[in-house]
Amino acid sequence: MTQIALIRHGSTAWNKEKRSQGQTDNPLDQEGREQALLLAARLSEETWDAIYASDLERASETARIIGDRLGIQEIHMDPRLREMGGGQVEGTTEAERVAQWGANWSDLDLGRELADAGTIRGSAAIEDIVRQHPNGRVIVVSHGAILRNTLRGLVPELDVSAKLSNTSITRISWETESWQCELYNCSVHLNSSKEL
Repeated sequence: MTQIALIRHGSTAWNKEKRSQGQTDNPLDQEGREQALLLAARLSEETWDAIYASDLERASETARIIGDRLGIQEIHMDPRLREMGGGQVEGTTEAERVAQWGANWSDLDLGRELADAGTIRGSAAIEDIVRQHPNGRVIVVSHGAILRNTLRGLVPELDVSAKLSNTSITRISWETESWQCELYNCSVHLNSSKEL
């Protein structure tokens, strides 16, 4: 059995402004770094074999903070774990999108990556990780939309309608030729004391 902890990166300034980030390369904000430290403390209670991450800064920085706590120095960067491409929507808020393209803006193309493309790309990355770490325990730090689309492909019966919270953990496992999800969008570590 291979066990994978899927992690959404810590918060950014654009998260707080409710701006679509897509593949724009934004750093964590101070709260995002604190969230990552709390997550790292939670993950340090278990043994992990490897860490993979999107090469976008908000995910790779989250992964480095986790790796520092776990004593895992090598972070495997995989561009397939990047967020879904947002096209012309990147950098805009909902109000700005409505003002520019109308209330039905989400029905327009606007150069956004299609959900199915994200499912294929994310699933391929996770399946490659399983091949690299048979019976391993792996942390994957990525982004909300790509993770949800990946889960749609791997665990089709899973309800992924709830958006993933910053630094949330979703646990999946590959066992007897099928994927199981035992935990979705859990961020109880953020309720912990800020003193690490």
